[in-house]
Amino acid sequence: MRRLFRKNNIGWLFVLISVIGVSIFYFYPMVDALLLSFQSGMGSNLDYTGLDNWARLFNDPTFISALTNTFTYLIIQVPMMIIFALIFSVLLNDPTLKFRGLFRTAIFLPAVTSLVAYSVIFKYMFSGNGIVNQFLMNLAIISEPINFLTDSFWAKIVIILAITWRWTGYNMIFYLSALQNIDNSIYEAARIDGASIFQQFTKITIPMLKPIILFTTITSTIGTLQLFDEVVNITGGGPGNATITISQYIYNLSFEYTPNFGYAATVSYVIVILVVILSAIQFKVAGDKE
Repeated sequence: MRRLFRKNNIGWLFVLISVIGVSIFYFYPMVDALLLSFQSGMGSNLDYTGLDNWARLFNDPTFISALTNTFTYLIIQVPMMIIFALIFSVLLNDPTLKFRGLFRTAIFLPAVTSLVAYSVIFKYMFSGNGIVNQFLMNLAIISEPINFLTDSFWAKIVIILAITWRWTGYNMIFYLSALQNIDNSIYEAARIDGASIFQQFTKITIPMLKPIILFTTITSTIGTLQLFDEVVNITGGGPGNATITISQYIYNLSFEYTPNFGYAATVSYVIVILVVILSAIQFKVAGDKE
């Protein structure tokens, strides 16, 4: 018993180091930010103001614009990215396909590029004299350059394209890994029974990948709610806050405008609440009871 007790203590000692680290650098900032959300003031001169910051959210047009834009990206981009990742993973899982490794690398490569670097490249590509406008004009599709970055509609399209380009390959890797665990005999039996490729995809592949689809959907949702780099570097949140996101608004409240860390913490907790609500909905829709 003494030996067992000593062995358990050693195990708890190793765990304790991680627990202390997580508590200091993760849980403490979360609790402190929650307390900060009930304070207001300029810079570090903060006073407790109760629920004033939370009430201010509903009358803040910039926050409403940021929330609307973030949900626009979320509703359009996440499903589109998941669908593309599923299609690419199925196509690149075909053992008869030549140069599979090359295609997999090409699609996954954007996921390991610098956020700032690729955002700046997209900004130059879609500028007034960028390669996209030049290409469309050479094909006589348009007669004059499109203001991709200064038009509210096209600016959102550029942001959505950029996010999709970067993260589709990242999700594809998860699906490819899961597809390796599906016994090929299941597909052979389905083909013998006369199932088409589309039926195999909808009746076998998607149900078998359900846990991974749920995981990638939740992580993609969280990532989109925290969207920051692309918007800041491509459009700067413009034109006129047409592309601003919640994360960029938090940054502006803290460092661009007159610092109001209490209200910034309140806005940041909106992301926390949205993540919890949307994750719960996704678990419910997926029928996952665990």
